[in-house]
Amino acid sequence: MNRSLRRTSGIAALALTASMGLAACSSSDSSGDSTASDTPSSMSSPSDDMGSDAAVDAGAQTFGAGCAAVPSSGGGSFNGMATEPVATAASANPLLKTLVAAVGEAGLGDTLNSADGITVFAPTDDAFAKIPKKALKAVLADKQTLTKVLTYHVVPGQLTPDQLAGTHQTLEGDDLTVQGSGEDFTVGSGDAHVLCGNIPTANATVYVIDSVLMP
Repeated sequence: MNRSLRRTSGIAALALTASMGLAACSSSDSSGDSTASDTPSSMSSPSDDMGSDAAVDAGAQTFGAGCAAVPSSGGGSFNGMATEPVATAASANPLLKTLVAAVGEAGLGDTLNSADGITVFAPTDDAFAKIPKKALKAVLADKQTLTKVLTYHVVPGQLTPDQLAGTHQTLEGDDLTVQGSGEDFTVGSGDAHVLCGNIPTANATVYVIDSVLMP
């Protein structure tokens, strides 16, 4: 009788031990599956957030009422322009079609794209439209004069808004004076106003202006 009781107790103990072992393995496997399934979603969120932040940053430091006319997406947007050298960036912006055509006529595209850090005062299409058509056509047809005019719009170094006011030597060779502060600047003789400033491109900082500068 005692021997039979001990045998029954031993069998029960083995069954309990096995049951606990299976439960522990099941719990461990379940935990491992849960961790594995959570990992992809937790890793993708920071990446998505970083992409969103990068998209906002390109236009974060720009200023001026004219910035509202810059496309919100695509190559001509702040984000699109920030990834390209300046001549290429400008070619995608719908506000700067005449300027881009003039740069092409003068053969300055590669020169501007390969420059190491410049500031470009970029006249809009409306700025060029202020010039009488006959005079504009004559300038566009005269490569030497056109080059002189266009390089007068370019200053070595990437000027921040805090550095903008003052007198700067242009690539053309003459000095260019900028007056103002904060978000209100005039360029040259004072007829040109900054419409949208501090636009980043891969190798330049762009200030869109409402008049063509003459050396």
